[in-house]
Amino acid sequence: MVEKARRSAVESDERGNPTRQWEVFIRNEEGAPMRHVGSVAAASGTEAHEHASRLFGWYAADIWLCPADDVERYSTRGLAETAEERPDEGAGDGDDSDGKGEEPRVYEETAGASEVNSP
Repeated sequence: MVEKARRSAVESDERGNPTRQWEVFIRNEEGAPMRHVGSVAAASGTEAHEHASRLFGWYAADIWLCPADDVERYSTRGLAETAEERPDEGAGDGDDSDGKGEEPRVYEETAGASEVNSP
């Protein structure tokens, strides 16, 4: 028999930034589920959308934003102070093929798109 996960409320942390925080959810393509990709700091929803689009959703079909203060967090584990304290993060997963730790900004679907639309 499978044991149910026991989650408890995670205390909201002041992220060390006085600017309002926004949780970012994106949908990569129509019909795909929304997924949480991170958060941004911004004074307004419009500014949050600009930051989120630039950081997470430049290729996304949809971006949803939610004020972080309005998110109730429940987890089977607490929040770690640093990435090194988290067992699933920190040193990396070994999938960093270029060694730079950066996400590529050109995808097969969009490679060459600027040449196609150029006069």
